[in-house]
Amino acid sequence: MRNVFITVLVVFLVIGAAVFIFLKTATGGFSARAEPSAIEKMAARWARRAAVPAGVKAMRNPIPETSAVLADARAHWADHCASCHANSGSGDTEMGKHMYPPAPDMRQPTTQNMSDGELFYVIQNGVRFTGMPGWGSGSEHDTQDSWKLVRFIRHLPKLSAEEEQDMEQMNPKTPDELKEEQEEREFLNGGELHEDAQHEHH
Repeated sequence: MRNVFITVLVVFLVIGAAVFIFLKTATGGFSARAEPSAIEKMAARWARRAAVPAGVKAMRNPIPETSAVLADARAHWADHCASCHANSGSGDTEMGKHMYPPAPDMRQPTTQNMSDGELFYVIQNGVRFTGMPGWGSGSEHDTQDSWKLVRFIRHLPKLSAEEEQDMEQMNPKTPDELKEEQEEREFLNGGELHEDAQHEHH
């Protein structure tokens, strides 16, 4: 009886997937620029939760919430996570908005209601069929960093404007941004004045 049930379930899933693909193709294909449907959003949330083994969900964060821990996690987030999730956790970045599904607003209940263990597992292992990669290498250092990030995710709804501003200094810079910063430094150090002086000399 169990085998029959599994067979029927597999057939149902295959038919459902075929219908979904047909409808998507008929209505514009699988463009990542399209707004995910309600069903797709629900499926993405389900996939994120289903990816976590049951035993992991009950895990407690072994890292205490201290100012030093939050400072470390804030720097890590700004350097590794903000390009998709934004410093604030809103997901309102070029990269985050153009993922499929888009990066979630991690300040909202959908993320905040996840257990510490679930958040830790997602950071370590990622979620298939989304833009979320797995960052865990199995090292103790990475494990500690992931638990610190869980603390920071819990802190996101209370993130201050000052903290967010500090994080901007730690965000990775594009070559154009680095060049602009260098030009600004040169200008503030008298670079433009020096050039004028050279022209006058000649």
